Amino acid sequence: MRKILIANPKGGSGKSTLATHLASWFAWQDDAVMLGDLDKQHSSHHWLNLRPKSLPSIQRWDIGTDHIARPPKGCQVAILDTPACFSGKKLKHAIHLVDHIIVPVLPSAFDLWACADFFADLAELKAVRHDEVKVGIIGMRVNSRTQSAQQLPAFLSRYDLPLLTCLRDTQLYNQTIQRGMTLFDLPYSRTERDRKEWLPLIDWLHIR
Repeated sequence: MRKILIANPKGGSGKSTLATHLASWFAWQDDAVMLGDLDKQHSSHHWLNLRPKSLPSIQRWDIGTDHIARPPKGCQVAILDTPACFSGKKLKHAIHLVDHIIVPVLPSAFDLWACADFFADLAELKAVRHDEVKVGIIGMRVNSRTQSAQQLPAFLSRYDLPLLTCLRDTQLYNQTIQRGMTLFDLPYSRTERDRKEWLPLIDWLHIR
């Protein structure tokens, strides 16, 4: 079973966008996918309620906020969306249940500063240091031509955490999510550019 945690202590970083898109991608590969949501707003589960029945199925992973239950047997991919300020004991407990941590990051100075302590804590976790849990960073809503996008790799190099890929800012994300869909549910011809941006993350999840 592949178990993936999406985390960032700052709100609005794109955690639910990543969680729902990964769930959709794996569902299209005929994997048995479960999507968990620890956020009080339950954005990912609300998206799941809107998902058209004609699309590949994604199951709800119902978990407690104080005690995170393990995904049930038969699940091949379990994805856990987390709220802002998800840290401390809750983060450490969740890390024992997963094998991959993906951190979405906006390329602004304020967002990077807000994540600095989180990155340092991740790098020091025993499971991460021993390579038992893999950590990857995703740049969200990135314009590759801006100075802030160019500063992102340099910032992350301080923590020895890999920047896997950057996803551009496009209305396609909002347009599909509000319908219970993702880019992966649209025709390839409409989403070819954006799918290519996801490939390094998909490859990393499979290889690592």
